Amino acid sequence: MKTICVDASRSYQVHIGQQLIPQAGTYIQKIHPVCKAAIISDSNVYPLFGKNLESSLLESGFSVISFVFTAGESSKNGKTYLEILNFLAENEITRSDLLIALGGGVVGDITGFAAATFLRGVSYVQIPTTLLAMVDSSVGGKTAIDLPAGKNLAGAFYQPSLVLCDLSTLDQLPQEVFSDGCAEVIKYGVLYDAALFAHLADNGLEFDRESVIARCVELKRNVVKEDEFDTGARQMLNLGHTIGHGIEKQSDFMISHGKAVAIGMAVVSKAAGAYGLCDSSIYLRICKVLDLFKLPKTTNYSAEALYISALSDKKRSGGTVNLIVPLEIGRCAIQKTSTNDVKSFIKAGL
Repeated sequence: MKTICVDASRSYQVHIGQQLIPQAGTYIQKIHPVCKAAIISDSNVYPLFGKNLESSLLESGFSVISFVFTAGESSKNGKTYLEILNFLAENEITRSDLLIALGGGVVGDITGFAAATFLRGVSYVQIPTTLLAMVDSSVGGKTAIDLPAGKNLAGAFYQPSLVLCDLSTLDQLPQEVFSDGCAEVIKYGVLYDAALFAHLADNGLEFDRESVIARCVELKRNVVKEDEFDTGARQMLNLGHTIGHGIEKQSDFMISHGKAVAIGMAVVSKAAGAYGLCDSSIYLRICKVLDLFKLPKTTNYSAEALYISALSDKKRSGGTVNLIVPLEIGRCAIQKTSTNDVKSFIKAGL
């Protein structure tokens, strides 16, 4: 097992290893007094791991309640959020109690937002069960729900008290969902670590899971320590996301986050090459790795449609949008782009 410490407004540990859910009660008891624990999960994940988590918590002396909502991005909305808050109130959760997010990014985001806002703040634990959530959304304290106008437009920065990445849960993922999470892993290589990118290029889907996930968490930890509230360096983590979120929105979230981010990375690297910001070979290298991980590189949505979505993206500031562009593998930059120029940039990448 690997353990990574995250130093932010709340310091906490991220444990990465096998069979952590059956030991969850023991780990949680070390960082939080025994109390009432509210498990928040979805209809895909809870049947797989919910009872094991409940048993572990009960064995450690916690009392347990569970709330399960319909799986999918379409549930990450105000309706589900309010249902969770009402569930917590009806079950008399107090500030001394605990929320536990059991699931992928949707579960983690909405549980974190509920924890941040219920009673003005209740502690919570992240137990991510997808690769995407392990390497990205479970670490760093970004919590949110979607609004009709765009993704993650209502949320809060609120750090968890503990993250348990149980690698055995990845064995339950369909191959397509696992590949989906690989987009975020590839992103870290493009952003910060040429050696990580080379490992992925050499090993494809057979990469060393524990080491690679730990490396991604370390990189995320470093960024969060420098810029917890996303005003500078943390914006780099949005590589592929401005265009990716537009693709998700245009597809009514039928295109998954990982696939959308993969396309976004391809589009932005192609455009960066066309604008002379990097060598055109960067786009080809990224596409080669995306192919290896069975991830898409292109979209049928027009530059106009993606431009409209980009204007509602939360990374917009006044008359500019911060696009993250690769300069080389392992080094990227924030490109402040006038909203008037975003459409032509996107068009150059399609």
